[in-house]
Amino acid sequence: MSDTTESPPSSPKTHLHNYPPPDETETPIPTVSRNDETEQVPEYSESPPKSNPPDIVTDIMLWKKKNLNIILLLSATAIWTLMQIYHYTFLTLLSYVGMAVFTCLFFWANVHRLLKRETPDLSGIGISEQTAIDTANLIRKRIDEVVRLMFHVSVEREWFLSGGVVAALYLLSLVASYFDFLTLCYIGLVGGLTIPVIYMKNEHKIKDLGEKSRVKSRSVYATMEDKMQKSKEKLKQTKDKLMAGKQKEVKEKKME
Repeated sequence: MSDTTESPPSSPKTHLHNYPPPDETETPIPTVSRNDETEQVPEYSESPPKSNPPDIVTDIMLWKKKNLNIILLLSATAIWTLMQIYHYTFLTLLSYVGMAVFTCLFFWANVHRLLKRETPDLSGIGISEQTAIDTANLIRKRIDEVVRLMFHVSVEREWFLSGGVVAALYLLSLVASYFDFLTLCYIGLVGGLTIPVIYMKNEHKIKDLGEKSRVKSRSVYATMEDKMQKSKEKLKQTKDKLMAGKQKEVKEKKME
């Protein structure tokens, strides 16, 4: 019989730091060596850029949503007619609108229950958190633009533009003395829905007219400034002559 030597059993392989064995299919985590120590580098996935929410105010002013524009105009006209011509108060009108909405919802729910034998699903009714955040950001953006425009016009631009803004505000105050607040709001809504469209259709003509008026106003300003400078020089020369005459008289008196 031949002596057979049995090999001792191999010790199990140990993996440091609980890393997966190299023969597995998982991708190894990238490491950075620093002073003979290994540190795991986290992998950050680039999130896709957030798309800006649609500006509904701009869409309404430019008539990109015609159905919404028509609803706004009809609603504003109806409210102004009821309150100004038929002399309904705001609370009375609000109560009538609430009663009409409540009655329509009541009949709709009962008809839906009779036809489909189940209560209507109202889980989707409500304002989402993202909608509230977008609305708040839009209001903040508009207020920020108005404040920046006020400071830009009053501090950084030419004097004739600031004068034009003051004149426009004065004309607005004169117009407001002949109309009440509701009529002014209605006029402002109609103007806000019509003026931007007219401007977009006649943009080149309006820009040319504005450029001509700006050049003309600058030439008038330069002429006025030149005349004021000449008048200042004449006043200075006259003053110098008077001072020289007085000094001459004083010297003659001293000589006498």
